[in-house]
Amino acid sequence: MGSIAIITARSGSKGLPDKNIRELCGKPLLAYSIECAISSGRFDKVFVSTDSEKYAEIAERFGADASFLRSEETSSDTAGSWDVVREVVYKLEEKGEFYDDIMLLQPTSPLRTVSDIRDSFALMEEKGANAVVSVCEMEHSPLWSNTLEEDLCMDDFRRENYCDIRRQDLPKYYRLNGAIYLVNRKELEQSKMLRHKCYAYIMPTERSIDIDTAFDFKIAECYMQEGKNNG
Repeated sequence: MGSIAIITARSGSKGLPDKNIRELCGKPLLAYSIECAISSGRFDKVFVSTDSEKYAEIAERFGADASFLRSEETSSDTAGSWDVVREVVYKLEEKGEFYDDIMLLQPTSPLRTVSDIRDSFALMEEKGANAVVSVCEMEHSPLWSNTLEEDLCMDDFRRENYCDIRRQDLPKYYRLNGAIYLVNRKELEQSKMLRHKCYAYIMPTERSIDIDTAFDFKIAECYMQEGKNNG
């Protein structure tokens, strides 16, 4: 038994082609998640699930296992991340490899740190949790947001109870940031995951970037170059 990190890295991208291996400060984006997982010392295996031989070669160069590619079903852009995770877990179990805890790491979160991984495990142990998921505080409160009418009238846009409240006095809201999903093996078999004994691991907003565009790459690069990712 033990723990496994599964990094999902499908080739191609509708928004930004090959973003998972695009260079960020001299290394493929994928490499940051691999190196972070290995450096944490918390995993018995770091596995990269991909549909590309090229991606697999890059993953193995940075120390990950990428010994088999995705099936046709999990290679489509409609396949969910947990479908990919289950496929990896089931295939490894067929080979006699079993893991108690599984951490899904998306390569698009390069500012996640070794401490984030270790602290997520510590939180899971402290709470006796089935799952731990990373979140960050929302930059803008949803209480100051609303839908717009077709004619763009804003008469009812502002929520009456929060119209005159200062931003710092509003309740805090959090969002999933995509950096860490830690679950125990049994949680993978639940029809509705992350609903029972699931706890939030809070990360700072500046390390919660989820890279999807060329602009996101520039932001991440700025943080790295300015030394703000030393955690």
